[in-house]
Amino acid sequence: MSGRVAGKKAFISGGAQGLGAAMAKALAAEGAKVSLGDINHLGAETVAAEINAAHGEGTAFAFPLDVTKEDQWIFALEEADAAMGGISVLINNAGVADGGAIEDLEFDTWKRVMSINVDSVFLGTKHALKYMRQNQPGSIINISSIAGLIASHSSPAYNASKAGVWLLSKSIALHCAKQKLEIRSNSIHPVFINTPILDRWRQQFGKEEAEAKLGRQIPIGRIGQPEDIAAAAVYLASDESKLMTGAEIKLDGGISAM
Repeated sequence: MSGRVAGKKAFISGGAQGLGAAMAKALAAEGAKVSLGDINHLGAETVAAEINAAHGEGTAFAFPLDVTKEDQWIFALEEADAAMGGISVLINNAGVADGGAIEDLEFDTWKRVMSINVDSVFLGTKHALKYMRQNQPGSIINISSIAGLIASHSSPAYNASKAGVWLLSKSIALHCAKQKLEIRSNSIHPVFINTPILDRWRQQFGKEEAEAKLGRQIPIGRIGQPEDIAAAAVYLASDESKLMTGAEIKLDGGISAM
């Protein structure tokens, strides 16, 4: 199929690299307009320029966004709505994986992880819904993690934050349904994906050994690629998934089946 999200207008946080950039490119390739919000504004502009070169000017836009700041969400969404002529898809993608074991974790680090990973979903959704109400049907896609469903002894902040994204996604879905809005909310739960979030392991073990080490923890024996997550985002953004809300897609290579 082609043009699976033709006419959709998507706002993506954390769009300067990794999953955000991959999802933006996949959505644009299937007919959507995309706006990229990122604290790395230059990086977001670079991705938007690549998309416009491939699909024509006016396909992609970039805006500065610190996802922990409510005023920046308000500004970026207002600008994106004006640039694209509406917002029908929100992808809350920005996230970090900082932390350490519970006795070693600094409280400031805990608060930073929660602010970036969870507060951003609250703020983005709260302020995007007024635009999405005017552009139904709509879809909210929250990037959680398989670490939000299964725990690790060394990642309390990341586990807790991504679990929060998982249940917040369901609460948003029920709110929209109660309001009789044709706006769905779902979460995606990746395993280790080949993005900069793995850099701390690459620095510790080297790229080849780090990726092999992580892959050995996954039943299918390899880490995922950004395009794997982008494909799920296209599905959730499209009307193909019109019956799916309050649900989660686990892209974990079978790790949660163990």
